[in-house]
Amino acid sequence: MNDRAPAPGGLALIESLVNTLSVDTGADALDTEDGRAAFGLEEADVPAARKLREALRAACLAHAGHTAPGHHPSDLNRILAGAPLRVRVDGAGAATLHPATEADGLTSRVAAAIAEAAAEGTWLRLKACEAEDCLWAYYDRSPGGRSRWCSMAVCGSRAKMRAYRARRVG
Repeated sequence: MNDRAPAPGGLALIESLVNTLSVDTGADALDTEDGRAAFGLEEADVPAARKLREALRAACLAHAGHTAPGHHPSDLNRILAGAPLRVRVDGAGAATLHPATEADGLTSRVAAAIAEAAAEGTWLRLKACEAEDCLWAYYDRSPGGRSRWCSMAVCGSRAKMRAYRARRVG
């Protein structure tokens, strides 16, 4: 549904993970081999990846000023607590976070992406569309960081039309 450019840097991983579920149709890309392969997952990893995805969606909703029913920020904290990371310093002295080993998987890659984005000041710009039948993740590039929908042409137009009709009827 999202017609925006992908999120920058490691946030693209988080954005694409959140967007593996189409809320309106229920289609879940993690149910497919290609969808799992995109994140380096085995079938046995899918339940944990789904929990991570929904905890990330709740964080993205929080960035947009909304709450996700049944989710609390501590859900994501609990999941990320098990993500081993290492600091690497390059030849120029720049430090970056990385999963401790290649086998540490999706959760560690997500934790590193969140840490990098938080340091760059971009983490709070990864949001979830406020349309209840969408909840698609998008990166808010608006100057004031006040975007509300993944797509003004689709979700924004629907919301404005609903508000218009409610005013006309009421």
